[in-house]
Amino acid sequence: MEKEECISQWHKTRDSSIVRNRKVFPSPEQTHQSPITPESKIKQDDTPCSNGSSGDFSARGSADSPNQLLLIVVTGLSFATRLYKITEPPHVCWDETHFGKMGSYYINRTFFFDVHPPLGKMLIALAGYMTGYDGTFPFVKPGDKYEHHNYWGMRGFCAMLGSFLPIFAYLIVQELSRSHTAALITAALLIFDTGCITISQYILLDPILMFFIMAAVLGMVKFNQQSSRPFTAPWWLWLVLCGAALAGALGVKFVGLFVILLVGLNTAGDLWRILGDLSLSLVDVAKHFLARVVGLILLPLFLYVLVFAVHFALLNKSGPGDGFFSSTFQSRLIGNNLYNVSMPEYLAYGSTITVKNLRIAGGYLHSHWHLYPEGVGAKQQQVTAYLHKDYNNMWLVHKPDNDTQSQTPDLVRHGDIIRLEHKETTRNLHSHLHQAPLTKKHFQVTGYGINGTGDTNDLWQVEVCGGRRGDLVKVLRSKVRFLHKATGCVLYSSGKTLPKWGWEQVEVTCSPYLKETPSSQWNIEDHINPRLPNISLSLLKPNFLEILLESHIVMIRGNSGLKPKDNEMNSKPWHWPINYQGLRFSGVNETEYRVYLLGNPVVWWINLASLGLYLIMVAVSSIAIQRGISLQQKRLEHSDILTGGGGLLLLGWLLHYAPFYVMGRVLYYHHYFPAMLFSSMLTGVTLDTLLRNADLLLCQPYSDWLQRGGQMVLLFTVLHSFYMFHPLSYGMTGPLAHEPGSAMAGLKWMDSWEF
Repeated sequence: MEKEECISQWHKTRDSSIVRNRKVFPSPEQTHQSPITPESKIKQDDTPCSNGSSGDFSARGSADSPNQLLLIVVTGLSFATRLYKITEPPHVCWDETHFGKMGSYYINRTFFFDVHPPLGKMLIALAGYMTGYDGTFPFVKPGDKYEHHNYWGMRGFCAMLGSFLPIFAYLIVQELSRSHTAALITAALLIFDTGCITISQYILLDPILMFFIMAAVLGMVKFNQQSSRPFTAPWWLWLVLCGAALAGALGVKFVGLFVILLVGLNTAGDLWRILGDLSLSLVDVAKHFLARVVGLILLPLFLYVLVFAVHFALLNKSGPGDGFFSSTFQSRLIGNNLYNVSMPEYLAYGSTITVKNLRIAGGYLHSHWHLYPEGVGAKQQQVTAYLHKDYNNMWLVHKPDNDTQSQTPDLVRHGDIIRLEHKETTRNLHSHLHQAPLTKKHFQVTGYGINGTGDTNDLWQVEVCGGRRGDLVKVLRSKVRFLHKATGCVLYSSGKTLPKWGWEQVEVTCSPYLKETPSSQWNIEDHINPRLPNISLSLLKPNFLEILLESHIVMIRGNSGLKPKDNEMNSKPWHWPINYQGLRFSGVNETEYRVYLLGNPVVWWINLASLGLYLIMVAVSSIAIQRGISLQQKRLEHSDILTGGGGLLLLGWLLHYAPFYVMGRVLYYHHYFPAMLFSSMLTGVTLDTLLRNADLLLCQPYSDWLQRGGQMVLLFTVLHSFYMFHPLSYGMTGPLAHEPGSAMAGLKWMDSWEF
């Protein structure tokens, strides 16, 4: 009897479906008078159907007004889970040693170098300053006690921004899916993910970066929803907020380029749609284009440059970052030995100089009394590159014949042959065909001779990069190469650290490869010659655009130079989605307070399974539509949500994940977290769409029961897994996971987990 009722209901549904899906072509007048927006279409189609699911949690009739109660609950849980035990442990954890220290540098206005843009560190410093931190804690190493220092403000600021991630995700998914259930699933996945909690609770750049990424995506989605009301106040508001968030993301880390690319692709598609709207004139199309140029290109560019202007204005004192930058850059820093000093403008014979390599951490050309050890080339005096100011960096410039006694010294020009004599040891800069100590394809560079006497292997030709024969060598500003006259090689700083016999200084070689690189380029920094007139170096200070360009070149080189070191723990991109390995934030043994960065395994594996499920669902839906199978209106809406909103989230995940496969720099587990946000949002859309189509399997009321049951099981599973793994985030003491009595006993599901 029950089976006959289901069959009868199916026939009624089929008949009504045919009627609903019958195409009706309105007259041109009707089309012009009653445009159908996405919002109005949903309201028109939101009528009860015989086979609909009354158990759907989404309030489809009020899609523009998120359920305020749910949003309040999400907000409360998000802030509570992130701010809980924010002061624990009361010592430096993991990369707090870097970013906390950089916050101190800002408070003290001390110049430093980092491979990331400055906005994140500036905000950390501002949070610390506003909460009473005075910038005196040294942040030497993980494990150092904070004691009386007010570190909680910097941690609290990062946790506050991290608390907005589930909220932003809720609003984004609600806009894309028009389903509060999908939004709630997404928020639950992020609120109760131990990895997202841990990475938000410490003085790190990641929560700040992810805040701006999610704010940009929310702005983009909200702006898209205003497409039917162009150039209104809300339309401009979301456009400007999206652009500002893009500047923020790029201002924290260069991976902010990925969300810029996502917004750029979305904008290109949006403009292509507008171009195809024949109801708009070309003037209207041009207005749309210019508005997006202003909001999404010019405004972010202005804000990004403004961040660097503030950065340079704040950090005006000499500090540990000086040596990474050019001599002209250093001349603007108070306390640097080049600040407001005077010296001759052009290099001359008889001058005493220091020579600085232009690669990052290339160092100053240096020598000392120590010899190369037996078996390392010729047993002659060592020549190295030294990263610090030192008397042994001083060299005398001579003509090949030692004639430097004229009253008016001759100036050194492009193409001249010179001899460099080390001032302290009086040995000449020398090279020969012996192998270099570490770079075996290069030649050894030594100090040879005594009191200016030597041989023809002491002669070097000066080459001004980009210059012509006869051009003068400008102090600080000219990029110079030294070509060895006898062998034809070029003086080179390899960047490799010598063993203890070389005092762990940087190897200097003579490279037979003559391509111009920063490693083979040098500039004259200190210049002493009493027979020449001096000029103030303030006249040579670079302008803002020059220091902006140089800072980006140095940052890019620094990023590319972050290679894995021997025995250094790093991970591979394929490790990340499967939660293969985490990161120790604090503690190692059972007597220490241990925090371990690892995503909630249940959440991460649900996300991974949902990626595959999403692709299957889109494929099935697309095939059904392509084959002309008649679908109910709500099925078509679900298909549009999967391919539209879901496709945007899948693209976001790919853009924030796939590029790491081609990166040559060292990679860590925490690099996946921006992609994980998109994966969680896609999971919310996918699972909600799946459960809302339970009536494909069962008729009412069983389909309603299946939908509600699935939602409850999913929520309970996430909550229970958070209960099991929460000590990873909030701290563990006592026995380790593999020992009896441990709080994590039986939870080390993968051997690669190290808690």
